[in-house]
Amino acid sequence: MLLQRIITALILAPLVVLAVYLLPIPYFTLVVALVMLVAAWEWTSLTGIDRPSMRILFLVLLILPMGGVYFWTYFLEILAQIFDWPEVRAQSGLLEWLIILPVLFWVVVMFLIKNASDALLKLELKNVYKGLIGWVILFFAWMFLYRMRAFYGSDMVMYFLLLIWIADITAYFVGKKFGATKLAPEISPGKTMAGFYGALGSGVVSAIVLSLVFGFTLMIGSDFVLLSVLTVLISIYGDLFFSLIKRQQGVKDTGSILPGHGGLLDRIDSLVAGIPFFYAGILLIRELF
Repeated sequence: MLLQRIITALILAPLVVLAVYLLPIPYFTLVVALVMLVAAWEWTSLTGIDRPSMRILFLVLLILPMGGVYFWTYFLEILAQIFDWPEVRAQSGLLEWLIILPVLFWVVVMFLIKNASDALLKLELKNVYKGLIGWVILFFAWMFLYRMRAFYGSDMVMYFLLLIWIADITAYFVGKKFGATKLAPEISPGKTMAGFYGALGSGVVSAIVLSLVFGFTLMIGSDFVLLSVLTVLISIYGDLFFSLIKRQQGVKDTGSILPGHGGLLDRIDSLVAGIPFFYAGILLIRELF
């Protein structure tokens, strides 16, 4: 199983790097949208939304606002460039206020998993609420990853991806070596406190390396250390959130599209939780400096 995971990761990682650095923004946006739509299909299956018509409707309800947000932003940017109207470009920035919704969602999820995991495991929701949760998670992950690439560049996207990947790998191996105390045994027996702290430590190291590479001042570097650690923290609870849903449904994986990893949603669970929080942190750092 570990060998399969490594082989799949070695195949996927170069493709992701090429997409981040070589694809023009419209194509990158489309690729990310396709990833989220595959994840959305897995979400409907995972949460027991079985009727084909409802599953297709869920995809449509993601596709339409994705197209609306992208073309509205693109239209405003073209107007701003043609007529040199910076106030028009600022209208696109109003979308960034929406970051509050996914950030609050994941903070609440983290709090509930930490303090009321037993109650969450017994919680039963109607399909409409499951659909709404999935929509919030996937739509905003797409929106703010695309905007991160468009407004802050490929290097920032790559740093975010590496931050989460390194944290996942560190948590796995540190947990295997030193793990005794479980982090959330009723949700995910494999996760340990040692792995948890190892992942947070990797966030510190990643941010220090980033600061040295780009020559950040001490203040900005310190902010990126804090942001990286908090992003890793949220990503861990994002992973636990999806583990909780799988535990409720009595399944091990969200799908079987990726050998050794399960479904696509299994592979991006930490990412979709971390994207809004990381983007919000970048916005805050930009405003402060």
